[in-house]
Amino acid sequence: MATGPRHGRGDRPARPMPLLTPARVRALLDRHGLRPSRALGQHYLADPNTARKVVRLAQVRPGETVVEVGPGLGSLTLALREAGADVVAVEADARLLPALAEALGEDPLVRVEVADALRVDLGALAPSAEALVANLPYNIAATLVLRVLAGTPGIRHLTVMAQREVGERLAARPGTAAYGAASAKVAALADARVLSPVSRRVFVPEPHVDSVLVRLDRREHPAMRGLAYPEVARVIDAAFAQRRKVLRNTLRGLGLDAEEVQALGRGAGVDLALRAERLDVEQFAALARQVNKGSPF
Repeated sequence: MATGPRHGRGDRPARPMPLLTPARVRALLDRHGLRPSRALGQHYLADPNTARKVVRLAQVRPGETVVEVGPGLGSLTLALREAGADVVAVEADARLLPALAEALGEDPLVRVEVADALRVDLGALAPSAEALVANLPYNIAATLVLRVLAGTPGIRHLTVMAQREVGERLAARPGTAAYGAASAKVAALADARVLSPVSRRVFVPEPHVDSVLVRLDRREHPAMRGLAYPEVARVIDAAFAQRRKVLRNTLRGLGLDAEEVQALGRGAGVDLALRAERLDVEQFAALARQVNKGSPF
């Protein structure tokens, strides 16, 4: 496990360490005196078949650099290495480093960075990486995905495990029960889909909920051309701020009075009697364009 600059290709180990099983995960925790942190949402993947499935569905290529957020004890890291990827692993909990080092062995093609992924510049840590693959801590999954999509353009593909409710929300479509502000923001920046369910039984400790594996592929949405993402995100946030209310009420949160909101809706061609959950990216973008123009007011 390297903690400094990447070694040369001649240092590539012949074979990574074996993938982690439940027994090995528990042994690592016991040997290093570790207790998973609820505050950090720590549930360690402990099933080699699931780890390999994640890497396969992420379409990881030999020799590519992959960013992994929250490696924990290294279960997914080892599967990424088994597939031939170089890994830049970003771990917020420094307590895990000795156990992670034991699991990974002396692998020069894994670099571990101790940092908060919600604060650090992932693009600067791994400038050549186009993929992020992670078992995301439950408490940061949606925030992290949106932060990467909005602020790290070099990462074009994300394959993440997340709590089922969160993962389904990331990929939800307008008019569905799961659709919310995060769904609309993701849709403005990427194509997202749920790839597979993930049983709670493959984690140690076992969480109280099941997970899903979600794939997000960055792309430019035609409706976003000429608009900055924050402009559309601001409208989305206002529209969903009071979910049960219709747009003619929620869009007042943009600092507009009732007449201005009516003019905004007319200019955008959006029915203000709808709730936010019925709108797609095109409609949110149309509202943002009218806000930018200032012409309705």
